[in-house]
Amino acid sequence: METRGLVAAAWGLAGTLALLVRAMWRLSPVSVQAFAGYDLTAWQWLFAAGWVLFMGLFEGYRVFQRNFAPRVVARAYHLARQPRFVDAMLAPAFCIGLVHASRRRLITSWTVVAGVVSIVFAVHRIAQPYRGIVDAGVVVALAWGVVAVTVFAGRAVAGHPPRLPPDLPAETAQHVATTEASTERRRYSTR
Repeated sequence: METRGLVAAAWGLAGTLALLVRAMWRLSPVSVQAFAGYDLTAWQWLFAAGWVLFMGLFEGYRVFQRNFAPRVVARAYHLARQPRFVDAMLAPAFCIGLVHASRRRLITSWTVVAGVVSIVFAVHRIAQPYRGIVDAGVVVALAWGVVAVTVFAGRAVAGHPPRLPPDLPAETAQHVATTEASTERRRYSTR
């Protein structure tokens, strides 16, 4: 892997992690205020526990750990091996799947972004302590996502990249497969 590819991959992963950490940073004070500044009822504590558990398992584990994190790292790994200038400049957006992706990945990624923005606007209208409770669950899921991306990135650096496809456009994916096959043939013919 070339240095520029490694720099692009690092930029993509760092930018993605920065987005997640920034969201956690912004939501954490609202969450703390809900639990420290209000005398919650038993029902509110039960709701908070259930919501945080749900967000941890569903968003944290199912979305971040099983889908988002390995896909981000798979795309960063591809970027490290075959950096295109535009992809390298937009590396965080590339890793998240907002640019230079299959049609399905682009639709999915942009739909998720639009959905998240809509939910953020809706949650901002909720009064405390419920807003803080909802935000606490989101913070747990985001923290899970940060850990998952970091672990998958560490495993990729150790030589065990995720086995998920990087969801590239069809013509790029075909070119990548052809290039990898010729590289493998050259590697075995020199032995």
